Amino acid sequence: MVHSRTRSIRKPFIACAAAVSLFMPVLFNSAQAADNPYQVVYHWGELPGGRTMGVVTGVHPDPDGEHIWILERCGANQCAGSDLHPIHKLDMDGNTVHSIGAGVFAWPHGFDMDAEGNFWVTEGAPDGDARGAPGMERGMGHQVIKISQDGEVLMRMGEAGTPGEDAARFNGPAAVLVAPNGDLWIADGHRGGNNRVMKFSADGELLLQLGGGVEDTSRETGGFNDPHDLKMDSQGRIFVADRGNNRIQILSPEGEVLDIWTQFGRPSGIWIDENDRIFVADGMSGEQWNRGWERGIRIGDARTGYVTEFIPDYEIPTGSGIEFLASDAEGNIYAGQVGRQRFEKYVRVRP
Repeated sequence: MVHSRTRSIRKPFIACAAAVSLFMPVLFNSAQAADNPYQVVYHWGELPGGRTMGVVTGVHPDPDGEHIWILERCGANQCAGSDLHPIHKLDMDGNTVHSIGAGVFAWPHGFDMDAEGNFWVTEGAPDGDARGAPGMERGMGHQVIKISQDGEVLMRMGEAGTPGEDAARFNGPAAVLVAPNGDLWIADGHRGGNNRVMKFSADGELLLQLGGGVEDTSRETGGFNDPHDLKMDSQGRIFVADRGNNRIQILSPEGEVLDIWTQFGRPSGIWIDENDRIFVADGMSGEQWNRGWERGIRIGDARTGYVTEFIPDYEIPTGSGIEFLASDAEGNIYAGQVGRQRFEKYVRVRP
């Protein structure tokens, strides 16, 4: 059950509009020519019994610094009807040491870990998307689910199997972010979904909403087109991967748009480490969606917006490339390739 005392923000104030217009040309030129100090290890990580790795849709380092958690779609691109666990804890050698979540999710898409170590997972197939049909047939989907590391479901937000655009229902939520104070930010939803970003209290009360509407794929400030991921920096700013608009929108905790960045390409996934280094997965740029840009991983400074490194994806495109990623304390990157259905580790070989 979700209660509402929301305020809708349609045209937020941009604190740095002048800076954006002056800043972008310089960053655009450097965003694809930056250094690449990484080497890739393909097919990193082994699941129980050596089973096939499904599409990886979430990566999160464990606070102990010795493990990586991943979310994958049950050995394929679908969990509905599967008895396989989709959430796994891997050690730094890639061995699975713990798995949870069998039978809980249909088409999991993005997750975050809260301060207590619980996971919040989104069901990201919007209404009308064929990938969501197996879940809908089972009364699943369109929810954000809180699950413990023991596999116990602790909370559900949204109405299972029922899409909507009010305060109580979602339409293929793509991402969830848990703030240090327990507030929840939800990107609702995946391509073809509600195109809105929502903020809830820890107990599920809607506090604010930006954008919104299946047909409202707005390029206006504070509007969204396929908001695909959410991350927070050390200042408490919210970074929204506004993928369909080829930009990142940066929000204050109150929902004001502080800045808009286009220098990171077409962002599918974002990771920001404790030093405010930002890692952005662009798995879709190219002739179809973002002409003139290369797909790959762009790395930079979340405080200034400068792109300092670029890891290009030279392989012939096979659907979407990298969509979700995270880094460890040594600066190594762990990323999921969607179209190629593999999990990769990018090892930092130079400072």
